Amino acid sequence: REKVPAALCRKVATVEPGGEIELWGDGEQTGSFCYVDDSVEGIYRLIHSDYPEPLNIGTEDMVTVNELANMIIGLSGKDDVTLRHVDGPQGVRGRNSDNRRLREVLGWEPSVPLMQGLEPTYRWIEKQVASAGTFRFFEGTALDA
Repeated sequence: REKVPAALCRKVATVEPGGEIELWGDGEQTGSFCYVDDSVEGIYRLIHSDYPEPLNIGTEDMVTVNELANMIIGLSGKDDVTLRHVDGPQGVRGRNSDNRRLREVLGWEPSVPLMQGLEPTYRWIEKQVASAGTFRFFEGTALDA
């Protein structure tokens, strides 16, 4: 299922310059987003450890949906794209990872900054939607507006 970063990348990739993208709610919902390379590294380290309990793997850097959308708009070069807030499910108001146990157990935590991970993510999604010629394969996802 498509999550917020991918959905926003798709929306920005498909919007015309000067257009707008819709966000459900006020856009002040917060989250922290972990780049896939860091997620894989964390899982690898965890399965090769002796730690038998569940362990969250994530970043501690929180951003709002508005901030995330504006970062992606900046990456796209479509600086004149605007955000329009509409009624709709907003999900959890805020979510974040506390990495104290992660650092204690694995002596490690994610290191890829959000913008560094967003850039290749946006470029990949932009390429996918351009080559598809249609956006139907995204219908019915969480942010399909």
